[in-house]
Amino acid sequence: MENVQTLSRSPSQTLATNRLIRNTYTLLGLTLAFSAITAGLAMAFQIRIFMNPFIMLAGYFGLLFLTTKFRNSGMGIVCVFALTGFMGLTLGPILSYYLATPHGSQLVMQALGATAVIFFALSAYALTSRKDFSFMGGFLFVGALVAFLAGLGALFFHIPALSLAVSAAFVLISSGFILYQTSALIHGGETNYIMATVSLYVSIYNLFLSLLRILSVFSGDD
Repeated sequence: MENVQTLSRSPSQTLATNRLIRNTYTLLGLTLAFSAITAGLAMAFQIRIFMNPFIMLAGYFGLLFLTTKFRNSGMGIVCVFALTGFMGLTLGPILSYYLATPHGSQLVMQALGATAVIFFALSAYALTSRKDFSFMGGFLFVGALVAFLAGLGALFFHIPALSLAVSAAFVLISSGFILYQTSALIHGGETNYIMATVSLYVSIYNLFLSLLRILSVFSGDD
């Protein structure tokens, strides 16, 4: 049986939910644009220091901690832009690598297009159907942890097949997180638009990179 929210909501609750969704998607759009700018700067100035996996992890989790700590204050906005800007810096060298391949530009555009289609389709489905996807939470968090650890193993032990499997897993997990987070906005599972933005941004980031990796492998450029 489908898990559907059937309880009626008061006008004030509906208004608050609509405001939360509007604020989340507005901030998400701004952070994606800012991330694109920092990625462009990283490509233009060939900034590669952030490709070190230890720097990447330390920077990501450190900025995520700060964003979580200040999520209920104006400082949280600064932190979320710092986090997404940092993620953009890590994305720049990756894009430079793929753009240097024979079909690089086409692959990047295909990955961007597929990411956009998946995100908007899943978000629209969750918003219009108003189904409650909270039951997916435990599975998604465990799956993300397992995929993350497997990804580290593929990185350090240079196992291409495992890396491809991890990318495929992250496509599914990221898609699930988009449904889960959008549902949480609708049904009260998430009431902070800063944290909702971070969750959706990370899902989009992982989805894009995973699709880019998969497309590159099947195109023969990787």
